[in-house]
Amino acid sequence: MKLDLPAQIEVIGAGPAGSAAALAALAEGARVTLREKSRFPRHKVCGEFLSPEILPILEALGAAPAFAAAKPARIERVVLHVRGREKRFRLPEAAFGLSRSALDALLLDEALRRGAQLSIERAQPCAAAGSALVLAHGRQAPARSGARLFGFKAHFRAASPAALEESVELFFFEGGYAGLSPVEQGELNVCGLAPQAALRECGFQPEELLPERLLSRLRPLERSFDWLVTGPLVFRNEFRGHASAYLAGDALGFVDPFTGSGLLSALLTGRLAGQASSRGTSLEEYYAQCRRTLRRQYRVAATLRGMLGAGLTESVARWIPGEWLYRLTRPRV
Repeated sequence: MKLDLPAQIEVIGAGPAGSAAALAALAEGARVTLREKSRFPRHKVCGEFLSPEILPILEALGAAPAFAAAKPARIERVVLHVRGREKRFRLPEAAFGLSRSALDALLLDEALRRGAQLSIERAQPCAAAGSALVLAHGRQAPARSGARLFGFKAHFRAASPAALEESVELFFFEGGYAGLSPVEQGELNVCGLAPQAALRECGFQPEELLPERLLSRLRPLERSFDWLVTGPLVFRNEFRGHASAYLAGDALGFVDPFTGSGLLSALLTGRLAGQASSRGTSLEEYYAQCRRTLRRQYRVAATLRGMLGAGLTESVARWIPGEWLYRLTRPRV
């Protein structure tokens, strides 16, 4: 079922999902206003891993040249570190590492260059008459009671960028994990999650929780900025839909960061939301498409999270082929 075509698309949030929605809607001939509370560029807690499947989406959005110009790091391997054991596997295609500071800015710049209007404000999620609304404002779920998880991140600069390995590494520790991966300009991103109680005990200095194997890698490096901490992280999805808006990115669903598929899902659902809102696709049809695209990814991630929470991290790392873990946690592009 098609709705009346809107004269205007209102997009709340100008991160990857919001800017992707704006670019997709502009390509359909719609007029777009982006409403964002922050000024770019800025850092955000994120693994900053971009799956190989992201390139066709960037090309469809017209942002591939700007992405290449940002010189993202190349990532070809995954290394899992669990209780002294190491599991390595190659990715089916090379992935990329690019900071959120660079990625968010280049996507927003491209949307503005194409004619989107930007308003810096703490916008309320509502649209004027004749407009369609896309909500891409990130995680908005209420905090859970009991044990809560928080995310953390910092960048480290290597003395010799050419010596950086083309790999993303995951280090699992009691109650959480941290990822180490290269981004642009010879920097390494360290991002992970840990229980709020553990972070509070160490004064919200995440390096106090990191395993020695990772700390030994970081000691010779210079940290580029103070640790960023955000939370609580609530894993959930809104595939059932919203009564009056197209949800995209983390507003639609927040998947486990260890999957490395968050940014891919953000761009994918942002593009779908931009197309659906500008074409007058019904909300029911849009959310059905989101379920088909993301359902397997979320189910597998939830199963793995349960196994990790049950203390089965070592068994998962030892017995499940890495290539399976990677493929089963990708959305259906």
